This record gives sequence, structure tokens and C-alpha cells, in this order.
Amino acid sequence: MQVKTVPEILVKKADGTRQPFQRGKVINTCLRMHASKQIAEKIADKIENRLYDDISTKKILQMIFSYLKKYRPEVRHQIDLRRAISLLKPKPDFERFIQMLLEAHRYTVSCNQIVRGRCVEHEVDAVATKGKKTYLVEIKHHSNHHIYTGLDVPRIARATFEDLTEGFNLGLHPIDFNEVLMVCNTKFSDHASRYARCRDIRQIGWKTPPKYNLDTIHDSNTTSSHSLQKETWYATLVISQTNNQRTN
Repeated sequence: MQVKTVPEILVKKADGTRQPFQRGKVINTCLRMHASKQIAEKIADKIENRLYDDISTKKILQMIFSYLKKYRPEVRHQIDLRRAISLLKPKPDFERFIQMLLEAHRYTVSCNQIVRGRCVEHEVDAVATKGKKTYLVEIKHHSNHHIYTGLDVPRIARATFEDLTEGFNLGLHPIDFNEVLMVCNTKFSDHASRYARCRDIRQIGWKTPPKYNLDTIHDSNTTSSHSLQKETWYATLVISQTNNQRTN
């Protein structure tokens, strides 16, 4: 039997799609768990030696945790933040989490407002202002963190934005919205992303956009120390809640 080299190994993702194994993703996961670069490289070597076609990303993550425990025993008490966030209640927990993230990046945020558009009243998840811009914030939470946020979310957000803009022009409410900011805890589908780009809707999701997303937003140098403390406390609360659900 011919042994395949690592570049030929296909990894099966949670949504059933397949992609080539990427050593860099293993290393980055280890680094996010506070492993040194040297340890991350050693773990990547070990995993490469155990690869087989259609190995699941879940299995690879389990292997990473297993090896990390040998170098950092405390890692057994840690959990994937992505999964932890998925266990939050959409209201008010996840919305509060997003509010704190935005405030940490110097947005002024007010949540859960009823605003009258030209046609109907709308329950707005949040209104965020920064500089001279005011954002209509649409917050979407999925309990299954592997699911994609689809086209309906940005399409509805755009329709809401248009109705509220017309309502402002008619003097029905005092908020002059400039843009839509769509925030969710999962990745966006290709259709959702294409529509958002076409309609100038800003997106913050898991790994979207590449440099300013839900996974990395807390690492920005623009974050104030006080706000970061609040944000870190809440993220810790998320993980603690998840661990409690695991043990109960």
C-alpha cells in the first residue's frame, strides 16, 4: 500500500466538506493555548505521523489537547472558546458579550431598542456609534457553532436598515443610521458574504473578516486596558459556564 505524504491527506470538516491538512492550523491552535513555538512544532510533528485520509477536524483537536496535557497539565481545564460561546443564551448573554466587545473597541453601544421605520416598528439588537458613524447592529447566535450564518440574516438586516433610514428621513425616529454591522458566533456562508459585500454590510463572525473577527478582536492594540479587563472577565465566565454544563 502506498503511503501518502502529508500534503495529500484530506481532512473532513464538521460540515462534511474536505480540505488538505494544514500544519499551520495545528501550530496556531497550540499557540492560542499558550504553548511555546517549540512545543507547538513538536505536537504538529506527532499529529502528522498519525494522519489518515478523512480524519475529522474534531479528532485532530482531540489529539492536540491530548498532547498538550503532557506539556501543560492545566490545559485539561480549558475549552474551545468557540464552543463555549455557542452555549450562551442568545438573549441576554450573547448580546451582552457582543456589547462588551464593541465597547472595548471604543464603540458606544445601546441594546434592545424599538425603533419606528417607515412601515413598521423594529426591535433593534443594538445601536453602536464610533466617530461620526452610527451602526445598526444585527446580532445572530447559533447554538451549533459549526452551522453557517446564511443569506437571510444580511438580507433581513438590509431591509430593516432601509425601512429605518426612510423612517429617519420622515422624522419618525432620531437615529441616523449610516451602516449595518452584522455580528454572529459562526462563519458566514458564501452567499451571505457576497450579499454583505454588495450591500456594504460590515461582518464580524468566526474567522471573518481575517484580521478583525470574533476569534481575534480582543487582541487589537486599540483596546483600552479597562475594557479589556471586562471583556476578559466575561470570556472567562463563558468558559466557566461551559465547564459547569460539562460536569452536571
